[in-house]
Amino acid sequence: MKKLFIIFAIICLAAPVMAADWSFYGSSRMQTWRDSNDIGFDGAQADDEDTTWNQQGNSRIGANVKVNDEIGGRFEYGTGVNVRHLYGTYTLGNGSQLLFGQTEPPSSIFYSNSVYGADGDLLGVGQFYVGRKPMVQWTMGSLKVALIQPLTSLDYYDETADDVLTYAGDVDVDLPKMEVSYQFKTDAFFVDVFGGYQTYTLDADVGDDQDVDSYVVGVGGGVTFGPVFFNLGVHMGQNLGNYGASGFLAPYNGDADMFATNNAGVDANGDLVDSDALGYLAVLGFKASDMITIEAGYGHQSYEWDIDDSEDVNATQYYVNATINIAPGFFIVPEIGKVDYEAFDEDYGDFTYFGAKWQINF
Repeated sequence: MKKLFIIFAIICLAAPVMAADWSFYGSSRMQTWRDSNDIGFDGAQADDEDTTWNQQGNSRIGANVKVNDEIGGRFEYGTGVNVRHLYGTYTLGNGSQLLFGQTEPPSSIFYSNSVYGADGDLLGVGQFYVGRKPMVQWTMGSLKVALIQPLTSLDYYDETADDVLTYAGDVDVDLPKMEVSYQFKTDAFFVDVFGGYQTYTLDADVGDDQDVDSYVVGVGGGVTFGPVFFNLGVHMGQNLGNYGASGFLAPYNGDADMFATNNAGVDANGDLVDSDALGYLAVLGFKASDMITIEAGYGHQSYEWDIDDSEDVNATQYYVNATINIAPGFFIVPEIGKVDYEAFDEDYGDFTYFGAKWQINF
């Protein structure tokens, strides 16, 4: 009798799941790279060569779920059992959709297929990206508006100490991060625009409180001429590190201030100063056949504090790769590339790499 009761309970619990349409998927991604790191400053340059041979952190398994014409959802887990996507959707009668949960925000618009760095896509080197975040999002056609979990980064540059410090006081948040995007698309070309804003207050125990305001605006698009395609993107903003944007690609040995320039700073008078940012990228590709697509790309990112005599910090990446389709769902992407760094009017060296990504979707 007890066994029958257990079976009945399992059936009752499984019935709602079985009633929904579950479409499972997975993607296994392997990275195999040889890289050379010569980044540094004032004689602290690295001279390091390494081989990377492991599964990418963005390998995944998940499912798209449809309960009915109104209710749906998705979950996706990466390696290390980290949640990549987990959200539910509700479709309104006018065709618009509400989303609740964690996924890519409206600013996640990709123009590059650079695969180094676990599908790096020029993130932080010309391509703006903040990752997957918890949010409430409304979508109507190609328009997206989202209220997103804010990031309250507490790292800042102190001009007097000439060092990167961490704020130890209280942080007050009144509003969520806000983003909006829109895409216009035809068979021959597409155009994207997006923007975002975030603010929070450093509640000082002594002295005045400081508001850390961050924003980003961007535009991009692409055109296709037969087998040739060209993508272009540009964004500018303020305090993008505090906003949560991706930083420079390569590891760095030496002056840590270089990687703090995307955050707000404090000048010699103790006043908060903003970090101005500019990033842009260009990608040119050629689909030689159904088996091979060749792509070359360029990305550039710069930051500068609003401090007298402050110098730009720059990173530039170049790459060439080829997507080689072996079988449906199985492809290899060999790539060779280089990242150059320049900071505070000095050459910070470079980072070169070659190798391939191996991917099977199932």
